[in-house]
Amino acid sequence: QVQLVESGGGLVQAGGSLRLSCVFSGGTLSTYIMGWFRQAPGKEREFVASISRNGDRTYYTDSAKGRFTISRDNPQNTAYLQMNSLNPEDTAVYYCATSAETDYTRSVYARPDQYRHWGQGTQVTVSS
Repeated sequence: QVQLVESGGGLVQAGGSLRLSCVFSGGTLSTYIMGWFRQAPGKEREFVASISRNGDRTYYTDSAKGRFTISRDNPQNTAYLQMNSLNPEDTAVYYCATSAETDYTRSVYARPDQYRHWGQGTQVTVSS
C-alpha cells in the first residue's frame, strides 16, 4: 500500500540544476526518516542525503555538500532533492526511501538496509 513515486530526473548539461520530487502515499511521511540514494552502472548504491522526521537535521555525502539540498513538506507528503552545479559524476539512478528507525544516526540514515520503502528511481544524466 505504501508507495513512493519519484519524478524530476532528466538530462541536463554540466553546471545545471534539477529538482527531484518524491511523493509518498499509503501512510504519513512525517513518521519516517527520508533518504536519497543513487546508483550508477556497475557501482554500489550510494548514500546522498537524509533528513530527519521534522526536518531539523540533515546530512549529506561529501560530494553533495554545498551543491545539493534535501527538504520535505510533510503536509504534502513530499520530499525533495535540489541539485545544483551538477557534473557528469552525478549521473545515476536516484532513489528516495523512508526509514522507520527511531535513532537518527549515521548507522541508520546512511545505510540502505535501514530503509523499508523505496521509490522506483529516476534517471539523472549530466552531460559534459
